[in-house]
Amino acid sequence: MQNKLFINGRFVDALSGVTIEVLNPHDGSVITHIAAAEAADVDLAVEAAARAFPAWSRMAAAQRGRLLLRLADAIEANAEELARLESLDTGHPIRDSRALDVPRTAACFRYFGGMADKLEGAVVPVEPGFLNYVQRAPIGVVGQIVPWNFPLMFTSWKMGPALAAGNTVVIKPSELTPLSSLRIAELMAEVGFPDGVVNVVPGYGHTAGQRLAEHPRVGKIAFTGSTATGRSIVEASQGNLKRVQLELGGKGANIVFDDADLDAAVNGAAWAIFHNQGQACIAGSRLVLHERIADAFLDRFSALAASIRLGNPLDPETEMGPLTSAQHRDRVLSYVDVAREQGGQLLAGGKAPAAASLAQGYYVEPTIVQARPDDRVAQEEVFGPVVTVLRFGSDEQALAIANGTPYGLGSGLWTRDLSRAHKLAGAMQAGMCWINCYKRVSPGSPFGGVGQSGYGREMGFEAMRDYTEARSVWVNVDAQIAPHYRR
Repeated sequence: MQNKLFINGRFVDALSGVTIEVLNPHDGSVITHIAAAEAADVDLAVEAAARAFPAWSRMAAAQRGRLLLRLADAIEANAEELARLESLDTGHPIRDSRALDVPRTAACFRYFGGMADKLEGAVVPVEPGFLNYVQRAPIGVVGQIVPWNFPLMFTSWKMGPALAAGNTVVIKPSELTPLSSLRIAELMAEVGFPDGVVNVVPGYGHTAGQRLAEHPRVGKIAFTGSTATGRSIVEASQGNLKRVQLELGGKGANIVFDDADLDAAVNGAAWAIFHNQGQACIAGSRLVLHERIADAFLDRFSALAASIRLGNPLDPETEMGPLTSAQHRDRVLSYVDVAREQGGQLLAGGKAPAAASLAQGYYVEPTIVQARPDDRVAQEEVFGPVVTVLRFGSDEQALAIANGTPYGLGSGLWTRDLSRAHKLAGAMQAGMCWINCYKRVSPGSPFGGVGQSGYGREMGFEAMRDYTEARSVWVNVDAQIAPHYRR
């Protein structure tokens, strides 16, 4: 288990010698102490990335791709170790880490390994006698800040397109969950990535993150996290007007119409909010139910929520683990009090589980709150296993509720009427919409939001383009240019 900074191809202590405790969210025990990067460490990492950039960017794109493909193979070869490390560090149930987190991480690196030599430029038809072509050139050193909810997967989402496009990387995982990102760095060294191409500097946001965002030699900063922190990233980036990509908060509306397949919708809605303990920006945290089926739906949904098995994330039978930190658990539970104060009705959960075996961990029961669209619990991102139930009577009312927050990341709807589905999907103010499903992702499909959910996209051709600059080149082939000035 690596617990040092990874700079210029080596694991090193922080210059200050300061370390941070990494805790097991299941019982609060100390897993390890990691080196805490500060501004001086980030400077060293950026310098290493800048030195590595010329050779890496000039390397044949197919060779960069082969290294990413080797990394994907190494991730699969070490799948069980990575799954257990991720579950130990984050609280993800091991069955999800095995079936989702690790395979998606390998798939992302493999996708961009294949994409590395397929990002094409263009020839633009211009006036006769001239050739104009557009190249896609890497930006240079890019800074990337990974959140604590899906650290393994988001490390691949961030690094894959950046490296494939020819950039070098300084990545800051959360101080809460750095272990899988550091293990990925170790695997990258093993499969042959050149020194300095990737640097991993876990540390606090107000020190390491701040320096990375403001560093004058960083050409782009990509951040996933809260909207409030995203604003701070934008402010810090202004010194050199670096490009900024933000994937921020969400308050996903998951609409169930009266003609929906209720069994599928109940299971899909539970997955949308309770997967990873609701710690997902795309979570379907607002359950918007047609009034004709609302009561029947809630009967089934409440029964399913009550049956979810909470427990040690390393137990294969566990369906929902702990939240990632004690502070976050307390924040999530505070929203139950907020909901009650504003007249919301608690239908299920709203507290820590009673089991003695879970008492030392950061657990919260699956929670269902019935509220009004303007209540805080229906407007603010709770980021936990708390779903707000809202009711509607018409398509227009459902759409108004869905678009009634400043966020616009994920959204979903359940209906057998495909005409309605396509119409509403086009009207939802969100970067992604799922029809008769929820939380489906693919390395080839762009992921990102609008409004207070940020801008820019992860994955797909969109991500590759976002890690390049367009360069327009004009060539005079045989044009006769008349003199502009005569003497």
